[in-house]
Amino acid sequence: MAEGDNTISVLLVDDHAVVRAGLRVLLESENDFQIVGETGDGLEALRLLEKLKPQIMLLDLMIPSLSGIEVARQTGRVSPQTRILVFSIHDNEAYVLEALRAGASGYAVKDSKTSEILDAVRVVATGRRYLSPPLTQFAIEAYMQKAQTTPPREISYDSLTTREREVLHLTSEGHTAAKIGARLFISPRTVEIHRANLMRKLSLRNQADLFRYALKKGLISADASPDHEDR
Repeated sequence: MAEGDNTISVLLVDDHAVVRAGLRVLLESENDFQIVGETGDGLEALRLLEKLKPQIMLLDLMIPSLSGIEVARQTGRVSPQTRILVFSIHDNEAYVLEALRAGASGYAVKDSKTSEILDAVRVVATGRRYLSPPLTQFAIEAYMQKAQTTPPREISYDSLTTREREVLHLTSEGHTAAKIGARLFISPRTVEIHRANLMRKLSLRNQADLFRYALKKGLISADASPDHEDR
């Protein structure tokens, strides 16, 4: 953004093209937003973040390749100036806490009014925090304190390296070592090493265990159906 330009640059990350199209129309109808990119894929989101350095990323949680939570975790590494506004169908405390713990500055639910969505982006862009109504500022402070003091549900997941988490996400979607290697620009053998290490750390015995773990952790949606031979 050029000096003196008040336009807020936004990256849209949602695996539903219709949702992205609706957000694009909504935001571009205002004078203070510019959509600089969009994607429905977690790994591609990280590449776009590194390339575009948007001020705001509007991020869904359930996206392929890497979950929105993992994208949020890695945003500080690839584009530390980008503020994250999660835009999700999930409105329960567990998802909110996980998103805030991962680095999100705001959390808006998808059934919000259009005026609330616009407010949310503007609030987060100013450096403040936002939670969808009817949550108050007191609730925001309470959520943040809880996010900072409550240990993660699965401490073992946090023990994984960034690459191991990427391999976990892609494996849980049913991708082969060769395909994962191509996505991550590493060899299939390296993928297998990362997969063996993460399964050891998480005490997983086979692909079916890995899939169930990813489902429980919220890394993939309940209707995902990877073609595992040992499921």
